[in-house]
Amino acid sequence: MPLKTFTSILFLFLLIAAPAFGTVVVNSPSNGEIVSTNVLYSANSSTNTCKKGVASMGVYIDRTLVHVVNGTILNVSLPVSAGNHKTVVQEWDYCGGSTFIPIDITVSLQAGVHIASPVANSTITSIANYIATATSNCPKGIAAMGIYVNNQLVHVENGYKLNTQLTLSPGKQHTVVEEWDLCGGASYSSVDLNVINPGTTLSNLQASGGWNGWGEFAPKYDICAAPCPELDWSLAQHINTPSLSGNATRFSINGKKSYSDVLWSNPVIGQYSTQHLPDDNHSLLPGLHNFTYDSYFYVTNASITQVLEFDISMYMNGSGMIWGTQCNNLGGKEWDIWDNVNGAWVSTGAACNLIDNAWNHVTLHAQRDSSNTLLYQSITLNGVTSNINWTYLPFSVPTSWWGITLNYQMDGNKKQDPNVTYLDNFSFTYW
Repeated sequence: MPLKTFTSILFLFLLIAAPAFGTVVVNSPSNGEIVSTNVLYSANSSTNTCKKGVASMGVYIDRTLVHVVNGTILNVSLPVSAGNHKTVVQEWDYCGGSTFIPIDITVSLQAGVHIASPVANSTITSIANYIATATSNCPKGIAAMGIYVNNQLVHVENGYKLNTQLTLSPGKQHTVVEEWDLCGGASYSSVDLNVINPGTTLSNLQASGGWNGWGEFAPKYDICAAPCPELDWSLAQHINTPSLSGNATRFSINGKKSYSDVLWSNPVIGQYSTQHLPDDNHSLLPGLHNFTYDSYFYVTNASITQVLEFDISMYMNGSGMIWGTQCNNLGGKEWDIWDNVNGAWVSTGAACNLIDNAWNHVTLHAQRDSSNTLLYQSITLNGVTSNINWTYLPFSVPTSWWGITLNYQMDGNKKQDPNVTYLDNFSFTYW
């Protein structure tokens, strides 16, 4: 293949999207949560490859298996010492398979409101991501938590934890997170914020030049540049119907090999930039920490749509960061995210319910911190927001890789039925 094409494929370090065979959904605790010494673990699991089903579930705390229960449902309170702990909820099926979800927690002995996000006195855009938990000396527990903005109560959630997004007006904002316990007590923590407008938006990316497509073959999902045996795909731009803008793009896949996928990618910033943003002096990328992937997509046949994937990939100073997000439609109708270090999809437990034969709207919010740790903030589908707030470490790439690419992928089903989807009003915002 041409050197440029080969280099482009290496640069993308393409995300491998295999069907999810086992699922663990953890309802409590949340990743990164601050909890009291008795930690409630509530989870359920399933498998779509082992006909005998799930045999058991268990909890590891700091690599030690501390609790096992038979069946698909886990619901237990476990004593955990104060401090930071790495825990794991795992399922084992009757066929020798296993799936797990890592959950990092901090156990606090102090009563009060513990706010993980946003950071007090920080500068944010109009969307404030609130993540907080409460601990209390009341033996009956916490009744509810709420958020005040400039002395106005604007949001309340039952229970001892809070996870939501609020749209705040630009300027200085005084906010308070408060808890009310079942003994009549209350406590709060203040979070003052400086709210600014979002950054730069690249619009109508579905109609941009520079889209490239590659096939991926099960079970290893090796990359194949066209022509590929037993797998065909096409991309057609400037489609009037169906379209919201009159300028949609049609994506299609078909073939004979089960569960084969096609990934389309567009390098928007850095090497091979299609948006005139090559960042040759490497001054743009280091200052970017916030990203929004926003697109409308049309599903023509949800019954054969295995997975639809929406990714942001960033490569800088030897670090690879892929915010991989997929709607696992036929594998549980849940959102999965990509664990960069372990190279595996992880179910978030958040529902992904596609509207068939119609336009759907997805918005992904993501961040990276100063150490290049990835934060999956939230996924919004058709107006329903799932606050994820999970973090993953980056992986290593050659230092010559530099840029941001945006991906869209369609996964074939077991029969590899021909399938068509459309993208429209696709934008990417960064700051």
